[in-house]
Amino acid sequence: MIRWRWGTVTQARREWRGCLELDVEVASRRAEDPSSVRALAYPSLVGRPRVGDRVLLNLNALALGLGTGGYALVVAVPDNLPDDVDVPGHVVKARYTPLQAIVLAADEEASPLRPALAAAASLDGMPVVVADLHSALPAVVAGARATRPDVRIAYVMTDGGALPAWFSRTLDALTPLLAGTVTTGQSFGGDLESTNVHSGLLAARHGLHADLAIVTQGPGNLGTGTSWGFSGVAAGEAVNAAAALDGHPIAAPRISDADPRPRHRGVSHHSVTAFGRVALAPADLVMPSDLAADLATPVRAALSALCPPHTLVEVPSRDLAAALTDLPVKLSTMGRSFDEDTAYFLSAAAAGRHAATLT
Repeated sequence: MIRWRWGTVTQARREWRGCLELDVEVASRRAEDPSSVRALAYPSLVGRPRVGDRVLLNLNALALGLGTGGYALVVAVPDNLPDDVDVPGHVVKARYTPLQAIVLAADEEASPLRPALAAAASLDGMPVVVADLHSALPAVVAGARATRPDVRIAYVMTDGGALPAWFSRTLDALTPLLAGTVTTGQSFGGDLESTNVHSGLLAARHGLHADLAIVTQGPGNLGTGTSWGFSGVAAGEAVNAAAALDGHPIAAPRISDADPRPRHRGVSHHSVTAFGRVALAPADLVMPSDLAADLATPVRAALSALCPPHTLVEVPSRDLAAALTDLPVKLSTMGRSFDEDTAYFLSAAAAGRHAATLT
């Protein structure tokens, strides 16, 4: 299940919050092994590798050719172990894996937020934008801030993709634009930690004092090419969670006229499954009002089929292009840029704009 390899660090490269990128020379066990790899270390988990350190690597991502994260991962620095760090919490993330981590949940006894969150049961109508891909996050932020520049936005990260929030360079760049990040379920590394999406939304509202929340998985979603075999299906459950807590669910469907796969053109079949089959609570289903006619017609038809229980909301989006291109991150979804898949990013931005008008 794991391709273990020993390696030696030859160079430290980029660093962003929670992550250190390295060049590592691999002690090969197979002829097809690369002689050197780009590796990623999470210093909070394994310590800070130095040039010359021997490291234990997991080469699975490289062997599978994963586009999102084609890194070797540093599992341990056995000759340079980090010091113990005492954490006041007792919540374990990545449970019963070799790198299970202990964190302080926002609502457990030792947390300073415990009094506020122990009594919290409502989002007080807070808008909650739900999308199925991590790449929608910056676009939703852009749309919301272009509409209300002072809006406090919390990112609630689910565990369908990357578990460490640190892996996302997008999130690192967006940090100045966010009130904070809450990592939920098995994901970790946010400003606040929570047990599930429900407690994560409450932490966003009452811990980070957010005006609106965005719920998506981390980068690196999992899919099998089937209607149900996709980690983003959990977006439908997030709609239910927001509604159960008296929030205002806003569904941001995945819309594209650039995806080469027919099942993802127009409205992605994953959005139809998540919002049409899994989401049992009503949500505002947002689409741009100014899509090109040849795209708008099939999108409107596909989304109208989900109403009721949902309500189709059409929002102008073309004027949000400048806000999207001014973001401090490079927009990319499935390897496509803003110019290559404009409809996708404008659709997510439209959902952010709609949410901001409700705050």
